[in-house]
Amino acid sequence: MKAIKTPRSQKGDDDYLNRLLSYFKSQFYEKIIQLVPIRKSVYLLKTEKNTYIIKGYRSNNRLKLQEAFTATLRKEGFLKSYIFLTNPMKEQLFFEGTYFGCIEYIPPHKTAFSYHSHHNRQEGLDLLKQFHQTTTSFENRYRTLLPKGQLIEKWTERLKVFSGNLPFIKHYLDDYMISELISWANWSLAGMIKNRRFFQKEQDVILHGDVAYHNFLRDQNGQLNLIDFDLISIGPPSFDYLQYANRILPSIDWSLDKLGSLKQIGKYLDEEAFLYALPFPSDIFREWNRMIREKAYTDQSKIGQVMDLTVNQFHLRKKFISQLQEKVK
Repeated sequence: MKAIKTPRSQKGDDDYLNRLLSYFKSQFYEKIIQLVPIRKSVYLLKTEKNTYIIKGYRSNNRLKLQEAFTATLRKEGFLKSYIFLTNPMKEQLFFEGTYFGCIEYIPPHKTAFSYHSHHNRQEGLDLLKQFHQTTTSFENRYRTLLPKGQLIEKWTERLKVFSGNLPFIKHYLDDYMISELISWANWSLAGMIKNRRFFQKEQDVILHGDVAYHNFLRDQNGQLNLIDFDLISIGPPSFDYLQYANRILPSIDWSLDKLGSLKQIGKYLDEEAFLYALPFPSDIFREWNRMIREKAYTDQSKIGQVMDLTVNQFHLRKKFISQLQEKVK
């Protein structure tokens, strides 16, 4: 029985991991043989008979919401995900201020999912559409439990925070690049506000809210699964598709034609509201704001990653946005 430590872990982290292992040992019916940190508050736990994912939450309400939501998904016929388990434990897991849920383990395929192939990009969209179709049938039951997706308001705030961080950011980016980023954001938001009615008339679904490639998990049998529902909200499906487009555009060299070849997104490219929303540099603002909020600017590797995101495809992004601006003239 052991806790596996990551190479960068410090003494305090090691002590916590050992205490956590001892606690889990007292709470699980099965004999634990290994506890491996995956990321903050997420662990791979192996017993003599099974493997589980253990995930921590700041409140019991958050945990119970996730348990209920994944159970509802399964009940309504969406089988391409996990559920939470209670049978392996003696009682609710609570350790040093954190509530832990025990999640069904999905053995991964030897080849991880990525956005680098057209097949994968389309397969991810097909799964997201299936998720939306399933949640349409029960989103009304979650309206009092989940926030309303407010993309315009969210992005307006993200731009405001980025603008407030400019005294720091100007040490890294030149004035021209900063000016272009802010100009794209303002143009995008103005068009979205002008065409807000489009988003309001779409039928609400439960939005996933974080369609990064790592939240699509291909299992050992080749089936693609959707995981991690921490950011679910209520809103129009186009909000998820906009985020998906933002995630995949670097993998398709910011090609409007390649974006349009994807069924679920292609149908939106005749909608001005969607076209205005596409250029908003949400990813760039998010990463700069996060780095400054977390004071991670002392980490040269993190600065390098954010600089790469901002600079490496800047001219391809600019060309893409020029195409969009021509399209909505």
